[in-house]
Amino acid sequence: MPAKVKKTTEKKQKIIIRGTNWVGDAVMSIPALRELRRIFPDAFLTLHTRTWAKGIFCDVDFLDEILTFDKTDSKISDTFAQTKLLKKNDFDLAVLFPNSFESALVAKLAKIPKRFGYAKEGRSFLLTNSIEIPEWKNERHEVFYYLNLVSEIEKSYIGKTLISENLPNIDLQVSEERRAEARKILEENGVDLSKKTIALGVGSTNSRAKRWQAESFAKLNNLLQNDLGANVLLVGAKDEIDVSNEVFENSQQKPIILTGKTSLSQIVAILAEIDLLVSNDMGLAHIAPAVGTKTLVIFGPTNEKTTRPIGSEIIRKTVDCAPCMLRDCPIDHRCMTQISAEEVFAKAKNLIKP
Repeated sequence: MPAKVKKTTEKKQKIIIRGTNWVGDAVMSIPALRELRRIFPDAFLTLHTRTWAKGIFCDVDFLDEILTFDKTDSKISDTFAQTKLLKKNDFDLAVLFPNSFESALVAKLAKIPKRFGYAKEGRSFLLTNSIEIPEWKNERHEVFYYLNLVSEIEKSYIGKTLISENLPNIDLQVSEERRAEARKILEENGVDLSKKTIALGVGSTNSRAKRWQAESFAKLNNLLQNDLGANVLLVGAKDEIDVSNEVFENSQQKPIILTGKTSLSQIVAILAEIDLLVSNDMGLAHIAPAVGTKTLVIFGPTNEKTTRPIGSEIIRKTVDCAPCMLRDCPIDHRCMTQISAEEVFAKAKNLIKP
């Protein structure tokens, strides 16, 4: 008589990770997400994030599910809609990357038993494990801020942490299907795929002070096309079309405008297919090196020590008032105006030389 197979009643652990609110932060959270997968290899990991973030994470191998939401004008209705969504999924553990009160409130109202997050926004009473902000917060790269939270989770569950102090890997997978679509989009927009292709990220949605001058980008475009014979693309979000048009109008050799014409998923794949991105400190500057593309970032008012895209090269001038972290420059924008198109071109040329 054959032995009876013992049925297991053990439920697979379900973990919900509240994602970040900006593209660059989403990329900087990748190492922490990978570590959560290492710590909980058999758990079901769900990323709860804005709809746009699906374009970044749709091909990754460290998540089981992406649960998306969009903000409305009503914070109350948003909170209850997200609470209802999480509650019906019966999660065991919530990991909150944002510091917002709202993200902790949703996890609490959804009755998730374990809730880890930083002690910010007066929300500690909503968390089961409230983590103090590390003293080095403004001195180390932002990726370590997310990793530190996950390190505390590992200590709580396992008693120790194996998270390394080394600069982590932010590699982001892009499927061949998406890459093929990207090549098709490029060809349909007049890109000669036999030539070097360089994208310029000329905007920045959350700060005018981060923007290098449109005239300087136009000069850079002319140098790239005239001296290198390269395809030049302008890329960015819909609300950056005005500055893209300004660069276009100031250019002798006209670049190809893709700004606002692609989804985030498509631009991620396009960045994976080109040779170089030259941009302001913006979300796409984090995506490009993550998908393996050489990246040159023009820094001005922000702090490269904490937010420099990992794997990128940067160019900046040392001025007394930078980094000021202001969204609008109250004086002469010297941190950006002192950077010439010629020196950016020289560095770009060096990055793509055979």
